[in-house]
Amino acid sequence: MSWAGRMILGIFRILLVLVHASAACDFGPFPYRATGIVCRMTKPAALLLNQETAQVIQAAFRNAKFPNITGERSVRLLGKVAYELTNIQVNSLSIEKSDVELKENNVIYIAIKNVTASFKGTLTYGYAGAWFLRLFHSVDFEIESSIDLQLHIKLMCQEDKLVADASDCYLTFHKLTLHLQGDKEPGWLKQLFTDFISFTLKLVLRREVCKEINSLAQTLANFVLDLAANFVRDKDILVDLSLAADSLIQTGYVESHHKGLVLYKNYSSSLSDSVFSPSLLTDSRMLYFWLSEHTLSSLASAAFLDGRLALTITGEKLQALFEMEDTEAQQKAVQMIFQGTSYNDSVAKVWSLTHPQISLQPEGTVVKSLVAVEVSILPAGGEPLVVLYMEKEITATIQAAYAEKKLILQPLDSSTEFKVFKCTADPSEDDPSVRNFLQNMISVVGIPEVTSSIGSGLTSLMNNKGLNLFDIINPEIIPRQGYVIVQLDFDFPHHLLLSFLQKSL
Repeated sequence: MSWAGRMILGIFRILLVLVHASAACDFGPFPYRATGIVCRMTKPAALLLNQETAQVIQAAFRNAKFPNITGERSVRLLGKVAYELTNIQVNSLSIEKSDVELKENNVIYIAIKNVTASFKGTLTYGYAGAWFLRLFHSVDFEIESSIDLQLHIKLMCQEDKLVADASDCYLTFHKLTLHLQGDKEPGWLKQLFTDFISFTLKLVLRREVCKEINSLAQTLANFVLDLAANFVRDKDILVDLSLAADSLIQTGYVESHHKGLVLYKNYSSSLSDSVFSPSLLTDSRMLYFWLSEHTLSSLASAAFLDGRLALTITGEKLQALFEMEDTEAQQKAVQMIFQGTSYNDSVAKVWSLTHPQISLQPEGTVVKSLVAVEVSILPAGGEPLVVLYMEKEITATIQAAYAEKKLILQPLDSSTEFKVFKCTADPSEDDPSVRNFLQNMISVVGIPEVTSSIGSGLTSLMNNKGLNLFDIINPEIIPRQGYVIVQLDFDFPHHLLLSFLQKSL
């Protein structure tokens, strides 16, 4: 197939992809109603990320597969001259400057100024001159070039996934100079082949470099989406990051909208009444995440179904809970419950009996759940003996913060109501001292201990996903009626880009 034929076929394939993409993502007249998670990256973040553009462009040049360039031309006195450039590869590359703009027509514009690139390879040529004189030569060549590169990157939806299209790519050549064997060949020969091949060479460089940039852009988009999908998945619990609306690009930010539906085995959530609106977010910080109450509540339900809302307390922690105050009432209650058994021979279990109900309010996250507490003693050589069992309905307001690479959950206020209470030392429940002591212990120490344990567990989970590798600056977690906003600044984690480039090359 000719080069023109391949080019037409390539254009046809691109059109098919675009038609398929537009047909596959019909969000209807009210797309935001299904939005559970939103990510907004503002202009300062785009400028920071643009500092790393040079590495991506360099990878595109070096990873481009340049085909052999052949040609033939009739020259007076020399006859037909045929040539072939083979083994074309990048010898050196430098980039002077890169600028980025966010345009309201849903385009990210990147201008790469003064890309100085040197290519090397082998030139083989032959010509049939007058009087049937035939000469064939092979010489090494080097091409010096100075190029400006312009990219218009569009974010599109294809099969409900975000894809980056960088096919709108232009190379402008300010210089393209051919050197043959370090200029040892006669000047007329150098001039001859420079005139022959410069036009074709420019077409090949444009095609191959732009094709590689587009491929890298799509690979990078997939890399980021895979990174995000892995971050919101743990074993059988995962969050659907399919698009809920078209991406939005304004002069100050880029925004993507995701369903945020929680999937767990046979359990799945649905959302059709999201309160999201772009006006809820600003552009003063570098990065924003908007999370719906529905998404967080569904995650809590999935964690409950997976048996994760359970805590076992033993040893020193158990002692700290039951000896929070040194009073006669406390000593009496502890003696009645443990019957003189050591804390090291006892265990307390706390678990949620029902799906937690989560409500996001300006003062914090309100959590309501029916919780069971069971205390057992472990007599030597005997079976565990349950000495205390109770069920309580607990309502707590919790504020969340992230500092020093740790998620901190701080309960502000709480209320408890006994539903079931059984104590072997007081089967008739005539002695109120145990219940009063436990009521105070749960409010003052128990709930903070449980929330601290959950915060530590979530921190460990997020760090296993690589969150601690990011340099997060002054993060804020802001609850509102029905949603929460996480806003922050960041430094770019260079290791992620290096990892991506190593995998893509």
